[in-house]
Amino acid sequence: MPDSQQALATALAACAQGDRSGLRLIFDTEAARLVTIAHRILRRHDYAEEVVQDAFVQIWSKASQYSPERGSARGWIYAIVRNRALNALRDAKRWEHADAETLERMQDANQDGAEADPLVSLDQESRLRQCLARLDEQKRQSVLMAYISGYTHGEIAGRLKVPLGTAKAWVRRGLASLRECMA
Repeated sequence: MPDSQQALATALAACAQGDRSGLRLIFDTEAARLVTIAHRILRRHDYAEEVVQDAFVQIWSKASQYSPERGSARGWIYAIVRNRALNALRDAKRWEHADAETLERMQDANQDGAEADPLVSLDQESRLRQCLARLDEQKRQSVLMAYISGYTHGEIAGRLKVPLGTAKAWVRRGLASLRECMA
């Protein structure tokens, strides 16, 4: 196994043990190439960066699943990015025709005054209200749109005029922050 392959395998083992330096090494040595691969598939640099960001979350959380007997560390990492990029491409195609309709429907609902601030209905002293108040505006708005208004990630992305991956990340990170705050 060449030195760079061994270094990546060691870095994945470190990630599996919860050592962030392993993830940092993978990021420092591979991130630029991973963005290039995702960009070739998605044809948009902003989406490619989001896919790679999501892939690094998956690499961190699933590093213990890497097995050197089944293939190289680099191959395992690149497969994650490739699969995430292909999934994003499929998701984008699925939402492509619905976005205009969804935006129109949300715009109509907004003009009718159908949407009110969900925080108003929470007790001033409630722990949930305090934790929601700590979130930055984008994460709070995304979480509330998903769990109070019932919007899908695609609808949230369309409404906030951000890429789908960004909306998903805001909801995921907002929920993680809420869990931590509520614990």
